[in-house]
Amino acid sequence: MARARDIDEFLKAAADEQAVRDGFWPKVARLAGKLPFAEDLLAAYYCAFDRNTPNHVRVILLGALAYFVMPIDAVPDFLPLFGFADDAALLAAALKTVADAIRPEHREAAKRKLAA
Repeated sequence: MARARDIDEFLKAAADEQAVRDGFWPKVARLAGKLPFAEDLLAAYYCAFDRNTPNHVRVILLGALAYFVMPIDAVPDFLPLFGFADDAALLAAALKTVADAIRPEHREAAKRKLAA
């Protein structure tokens, strides 16, 4: 039973990773200037795809990032003021859970990308 659960978690993480790889940058390019949490979002992305990040941290971050890129979520993103509240809340919870794994180099990469 535990083995089947591990396989299911692995498959879900793989699907989340692919969704993030496909949809993250186009959505960030469209919205970065409008998102007050853009720097945290980018730091989470860089941490999630860092080969030195532990797998359990990657799974948490990829889940939060996949929720951000999915076109359908609890609060539709096109609603003024409220559209990204659920995305921000989920990202904040994920970041709090894995705060120690997000290193200064992830934050610096996020700052550089936003400045570019």
